[in-house]
Amino acid sequence: MSLGKQFRMKRVVNEDGTCLICALDHGMTSPAFLPPLADTGARLREAIRGGANVIMMSAGFARQTVAEYRKDVAWAMMLTASATGSSVPNQIVHIGSVEEAAASAADAVVVFVALTGPEEARMLEYVARAGEACDRWGIPFIAEAEYPTTYKAVEELQGEYGFDYLIRNARLCAELGADIIKSNWPGDAQGFEKIVQATRLPTVLAGGPRITDAELLHRMEAAMKAGGVGCSVGRNIFAHEHPEAMTRALARVIRERWPATQALEELEEAVASRRLGSRG
Repeated sequence: MSLGKQFRMKRVVNEDGTCLICALDHGMTSPAFLPPLADTGARLREAIRGGANVIMMSAGFARQTVAEYRKDVAWAMMLTASATGSSVPNQIVHIGSVEEAAASAADAVVVFVALTGPEEARMLEYVARAGEACDRWGIPFIAEAEYPTTYKAVEELQGEYGFDYLIRNARLCAELGADIIKSNWPGDAQGFEKIVQATRLPTVLAGGPRITDAELLHRMEAAMKAGGVGCSVGRNIFAHEHPEAMTRALARVIRERWPATQALEELEEAVASRRLGSRG
């Protein structure tokens, strides 16, 4: 690993070997605008207060929110967007370069990797080029080796893009130069552990579609026991009624290794307190 990558990785992955990413890039992936992102700066502050050490977002909104970043919080720059209005399924558009990320002092770059369909060959070629450029510029490469879309029900996604799809995607990204793998939940802890073992890279669990707080925290606990290093969560943080408390609950499970039930209890108390305060 180059010297540049070593320095930047120290900000992306904490000294304890954990990573808590809040993804605020959904303006480039969602088929519809998500109202909680109207005040991206507020969502960023809430996530940081809750314990996020990496924020995933576009260069455009990094410019708008740079004053909100603390010195100990890393910025992971998105290099792709989803063409959700296109007639071509699973089409990913390249919107930035590793060189731009280096000039912008980004701590990492992120590429969404959607396989299958007519775009797969172009996708793989782009991932390989991104891996080579990241080595050249000394920037960690986070590969979102995920479902082609996360805007369907979990059951539908796992049925169509289950464990076999996810482990192939993760391994391909590792082969092509990724430094960190972001993977969806394959359905059970055994499957997630196999994905971690297939890449031998730091692997974070994607939050995916909106699910219950209990389900997210129990998945996170299982993923950590299976060898994961943390999470990359978007809607399940910024669309939550208490984003700071939701982030803190994830931090409890990831960094302090609290049981999910204990973290959920603290989260529910924080939510109840906020509701009571809003009524008073």
